[in-house]
Amino acid sequence: MLRVVFACLSLGSLAACGVDGAPWTPRANANIGIGSDGVHTSGSVGVSNGTVSISVGGGCRWYGC
Repeated sequence: MLRVVFACLSLGSLAACGVDGAPWTPRANANIGIGSDGVHTSGSVGVSNGTVSISVGGGCRWYGC
């Protein structure tokens, strides 16, 4: 049982440090803007490993949601 736990922790540590490739880092972005045509909000979330970046985002006008 101890060997299984140790093996899982070892593999998890290797995956977390990026030995098998660059680690995926989370990213988040939130914006609020005020202009003559109202308030605008937008945001996005995603992950990146340096080579590949994946994100999803959206926005809304305060007077037109």
